[in-house]
Amino acid sequence: MHNCPAVSDVARYLPGSVIDWVVEESFAEVVRLHPAVREVIPVAIRRWRGELVLAGTWSELAAFRRRLQASPYDHVIDSQGLVKSGLVTWFARGRRHGFDRASAREPFAARFYDQRHAVDTAPHAVERNRQLTAAALGYAASGACDYGLVTGAPGMGESLELPQPLAVLLTMTSREYKLWPEEHWRALGAALAASGIHCVLPWGSEEERHRCARIASAIPRAVVPRRMTLTELAGLARVARFVAGVDTGLAHLAAALGRPTLGIYCGSNPRLTGLHAGSTVRNLGAEGTPPSPSEALAALAELGALP
Repeated sequence: MHNCPAVSDVARYLPGSVIDWVVEESFAEVVRLHPAVREVIPVAIRRWRGELVLAGTWSELAAFRRRLQASPYDHVIDSQGLVKSGLVTWFARGRRHGFDRASAREPFAARFYDQRHAVDTAPHAVERNRQLTAAALGYAASGACDYGLVTGAPGMGESLELPQPLAVLLTMTSREYKLWPEEHWRALGAALAASGIHCVLPWGSEEERHRCARIASAIPRAVVPRRMTLTELAGLARVARFVAGVDTGLAHLAAALGRPTLGIYCGSNPRLTGLHAGSTVRNLGAEGTPPSPSEALAALAELGALP
């Protein structure tokens, strides 16, 4: 999500550019929502790490490397600044760009690049990616960021026949320390239901489904839908009155689609990686200081999301 505006910049400042994007296989659906991307090239580093003893893993890795080396590129840009992404960059054919040692999240990654760029570490990750890409390709990026994502016509809300107005509550995240307490979600959901808003709680794993079910049991008319794809979740966000979520990529997706979105932070700092989409988002809380349900309601009111 943090790299989408950089891709939009390339399409704007260098019209006619051909852009391919290497992305973890589980997030390929999001990249396909950006019309400026010609080809999405999935990589499975997360899965391969746990399956190194399997012959099939090494066959997949070899095929991935052949795919990257089959096409020569004018420029290859690593916007993550990690050793794993630097290694992927090194596989590709073309002039390799990345953060210098002082700018990269993992300084050793700078060894993989032909050209290293100094980028201020203070701005939000979205702006750092825009600055890096602009420096690599020789233009000056300015103005508000444009995520550029386009979803299909029918929203998932219509296909599920969900009542309006609805709010999407993203209660799940991959890190336990980023979770907002269940009782806080129940209090927020009950207040929303009392104001006539129907709450939808998506999930991705069985553990998350059980968590959503526990929370929904205390929220009148709350819905825990079937498991959805990322594309379906994007459609659901499009028809929601607003989205509220913890520190998770799905909250960033909703914000990128221009929906009013509340980011709830409990174990991370939103200053550098929080929601970043102008006046349609609010970030609440910080590492070690989760917000209260009343604070969340006040922030939603500020967004104009409540009836």
